[in-house]
Amino acid sequence: MILKALLVGVVIYIVYIMFFKQKSVKNRQRNEKKQEQSSAPTNEMVECAHCSVYVEISEAILSNGKYYCSNECIVEAKK
Repeated sequence: MILKALLVGVVIYIVYIMFFKQKSVKNRQRNEKKQEQSSAPTNEMVECAHCSVYVEISEAILSNGKYYCSNECIVEAKK
C-alpha cells in the first residue's frame, strides 16, 4: 500500500516537472530575450542637414529641429 502511494506521488511529481516547470523556464527565457532587446542600443542613422553625411542619432547634434554631424556644419548652414 505504501509502495503504491509512493509510486503515485512520484508519477505526479514527474508530471508536474514535465508540464509546469518547463513553462516557467520558457517564460524566464522569453523575459530575458525581451530585456536584451529593449536594452540593446539603437543604431538609427540620420542625415546631416548640411553635408548629407549619415551619422548615428546618438552622435548627431540637434539644432533648430534638424540633425547635424558637427558644429562646423551648423555654422556653415547658418551662413
